[in-house]
Amino acid sequence: MNVRKPALTRGTTFELDIPLLLPDAPDAADTCTARLLAELTGREGVTWVHVLAAEGDQPAKLCIHYDPDALSLGRIKEIAEAAGAQVTARFGHVHWQLAGITSARRARTVTEHLLAQTGVQEAGVSAGGAIRIEFDGTATSEPALQRALEEIGEHPEAEEDHEHADDGGHDHHHYDHGGIFGEKTELIFAGISGALLVFGIALSFVAAAPTWLPLSAFVAAYGFGGYYLLREAIDNLRLRRLEIDALMLVAAVGAAILDKWVEGALLLVLFSLGHALEHYAMDRARKAISALADLAPPTAEVRRAGGVLQVPVGELTLGETVIVRPNSRIPADGFVTHGRSSVDQAPITGESVPVDKAAVANIALATARPQTVTDENRVFAGTINGSGALEVQVTRRAADSTLARLVGMVAEAETQKSPTQRFTDRFERVFVPVVLGTVFLLLFAFLILDEPFGDSYYRAMAVLVAASPCALAIATPSAVLSGVARAARGGVLVKGAGHSSGWAP
Repeated sequence: MNVRKPALTRGTTFELDIPLLLPDAPDAADTCTARLLAELTGREGVTWVHVLAAEGDQPAKLCIHYDPDALSLGRIKEIAEAAGAQVTARFGHVHWQLAGITSARRARTVTEHLLAQTGVQEAGVSAGGAIRIEFDGTATSEPALQRALEEIGEHPEAEEDHEHADDGGHDHHHYDHGGIFGEKTELIFAGISGALLVFGIALSFVAAAPTWLPLSAFVAAYGFGGYYLLREAIDNLRLRRLEIDALMLVAAVGAAILDKWVEGALLLVLFSLGHALEHYAMDRARKAISALADLAPPTAEVRRAGGVLQVPVGELTLGETVIVRPNSRIPADGFVTHGRSSVDQAPITGESVPVDKAAVANIALATARPQTVTDENRVFAGTINGSGALEVQVTRRAADSTLARLVGMVAEAETQKSPTQRFTDRFERVFVPVVLGTVFLLLFAFLILDEPFGDSYYRAMAVLVAASPCALAIATPSAVLSGVARAARGGVLVKGAGHSSGWAP
């Protein structure tokens, strides 16, 4: 976050961890941080406010330059905490996962619908189903946002199935919507549509077959191939948007009017198959991201009351000692207090070879100042222990571990768009109406050219089909999401498609 530094900065500086001031904000780049800066800037006695980027274990910090003659240290701390509490109380953040979103077009539709809701400040929906919303709590609420999703067919699960995945202030709700065949419904519909098309073509060569039979097969192919396209087109029209789906449907209807049922059905089969394959790629990417959260073991062996107990990792508290057996995954972030081993840190840091770990020399100092622990003594949840047994003192709760932060940041990165994706969205919004307008004008070419209306109509439909930028709209988001997911599975964190910056565990 860039803030212009005044020509002269005088007085004393005071630093506070941003997660303490804004516990609900996902990172220092969140707009709530900008609101906090604006709230503090210009106050009497405050000369400059800016953000210090996160480094290693240290979170991003708010650095306040103030005049000690005008404000005391205690007072400046009170002002900062009060401003943070005010921003936190008003602006809410939710991170949800919606299983029904499996394409970039559907993600854009849901994003536009959310942004149209009163009180929504920011909204981002990825093609993999990750939803990030920032809203003004004085104008809307989480139940209202859930109802807004229900309006466009994104139905939440039963309330008892909702869960809070962490204690960091982010709600992770899981939604689901599919079809009669579950998640594979669209792919099966595309296959049925293709089979009906082939069946209808075969029947057309059978002299004894009545003419209505192949026509019925083509009409059924239209129904199965165009079902999901029509549903998305209707949702987009409700938002007063025209997208590629509308082009395909108009072209298919035009082909039917020309009695070109085979061409129209083939168009819908190919486009619905492209949809289904895109969804398959997105589903694989989503599963790769979900697999990150499964790296940490569900339970840990911890020393309590003079014995060793096996407890869920979510119940581990700071300062407790966990026992890590050879060739097992480490359950929590911490530092080694006893033992020596090598640890495979590839899932977290991407290092290709195991790293040697040893016990700290001074446990009391490491406990008091965990940020001073060196890499040789520090371990992360989800990494794999080697042949030696270790005892590790927990320095972070499960919800705050490096692995949890990595999963959260990857989910956040899903909702961000690259410059290419943003260009594609802008291009499509202009391109589709222009194409439809051009096609409409071409329908009247017979008034100028000496040709039948049927020829003008056929030419207009040909332009409509040829003008659809399917590859651009489908390939870009699929490639970005798949790349983010695959990199995360290999230990490489992509903070966002729209920018890049350094990050270290």
